[in-house]
Amino acid sequence: MAESKRDYYEVLGVDKNADDAALKKAYRVLAKKYHPDMNPGDAEAEKKFKEASEAYAVLSDPEKRRQYDQFGHAAFENGGPGGFGGFDFNSMDFSDLFGDIFGDIFGGSSRSRGRSYNGPMKGSNVRTSVRITFEEAVFGCEKELDLNLKETCKTCNGTGAKPGSAIDTCQKCGGKGQVVRQTQTLFGMMQNVQPCPDCRGEGKIIRDKCTSCHGTGYISERKKIQVSIPAGIDNGQSVRIREKGEPGLNGGPRGDLLVEVIVSRHPKFVRQDMNIFSNVNISYAQAALGGEVLIDTIDGMVSYDVKPGTQTDTKVRLKGKGVPSLRNPQVRGDHYITLTVVVPTHLSSEAKDLLKRFDELTDNSLHSVANYRDKNKDGKDKKKKGLFK
Repeated sequence: MAESKRDYYEVLGVDKNADDAALKKAYRVLAKKYHPDMNPGDAEAEKKFKEASEAYAVLSDPEKRRQYDQFGHAAFENGGPGGFGGFDFNSMDFSDLFGDIFGDIFGGSSRSRGRSYNGPMKGSNVRTSVRITFEEAVFGCEKELDLNLKETCKTCNGTGAKPGSAIDTCQKCGGKGQVVRQTQTLFGMMQNVQPCPDCRGEGKIIRDKCTSCHGTGYISERKKIQVSIPAGIDNGQSVRIREKGEPGLNGGPRGDLLVEVIVSRHPKFVRQDMNIFSNVNISYAQAALGGEVLIDTIDGMVSYDVKPGTQTDTKVRLKGKGVPSLRNPQVRGDHYITLTVVVPTHLSSEAKDLLKRFDELTDNSLHSVANYRDKNKDGKDKKKKGLFK
């Protein structure tokens, strides 16, 4: 008994109302996953690839899709209404589809044909890092970097060839820097473009290499680079310095220098976006009576009036004392302070007596055992009687 075929829409994992774009997207995912070149020797993967290709070939053709929606698989069986007599890979033209969908599998596509590999190319970016202080990140600073950077060889002027020697055109690619490779696939012979293996995409062959750069066209030089760190930069962000990276190829522009900023921790301040956070200790008397305290900020010491009766962990805000915005240095975040009431741990006898007297005057010992006994000494609270011996 012949194995029954799965529904084409089920195979592609799409709805029956899926448009051409949805069909193509679904097929692309399956084709890349199960393509034989990506799964050599895997018979199950090859089977699923053929199944997906068959489903896409039918559903992507408006007439075949109409007949399939009406008659199902019977439309393509011998004697069926469609009269197709079964699905045949050799009867399908997948050339355009291959160039569009499978170009990334085989290293090229129909769109890349004719592109020269030895044209001007921008040089690679160079990455480095610099450590700065918390204050430097807030207000900005200037730093000097000492780096090894690629420079054009002065001996050969970047050609890579020994002065006076000849540079030959690559015979394999004819100076184009690329070759066309033919690949036998399920769809027939396909072509894709690759860099020339003989000249490595340069289009030229250097027989006698420059002794200074060993044929690379570049030498390494120690350079001092000035970098301006903008006010408000945060840890992990980078500063881009245009055209201070590696030299370009074939007349292309230099790459960029990307400087990652590492900000050292501050002993008092913690930053979150544009805001700064810190803790300030105040005495019990300052919390109860209020008064002026000095608070350390990124701009220096500022005076703040603590309100009478301030509780521990009270948070206050100093507006505009935070970090400047990278886009507009005139705009700054805020500084948030958590006021912590410090309870003294060492008291003199006089201080202890004064605190006891303070409790008596302010009735702040409501939860003390002595106060509880005093309130219940008449025995009226029967439920609580016997709690203390």
